[in-house]
Amino acid sequence: MIYPAWQIWAIILGLGLGSYLLRLSFLGLIGSRPMPEWVLRHLRYTAVAVMPGLITPLILFPQATEGQLDPVRLGAALGTIAISLWTRNPTLTILGGAAVLFGLHFAIG
Repeated sequence: MIYPAWQIWAIILGLGLGSYLLRLSFLGLIGSRPMPEWVLRHLRYTAVAVMPGLITPLILFPQATEGQLDPVRLGAALGTIAISLWTRNPTLTILGGAAVLFGLHFAIG
């Protein structure tokens, strides 16, 4: 289905306004107030909850292989988890995971 230009711009502006209002509700209205301890405790787990949801599909169903399981990406993910558990250092985990990914890419192909 092809949309006319005015509908596309209306969708873009509507999504931009909605995104702005969502951010304003947290940053503008609540941002200067102290938050209760239970809210802060739950906010600590936001990245832990979001990152696996973003990364897992890229590992299990990569576009580069048309959705087929790729041993290079799977091996890099397992290597990154091992580095993370061993070092407990985010920077070393990222650099080590990248090194494992490139190393497996050149070793396996």
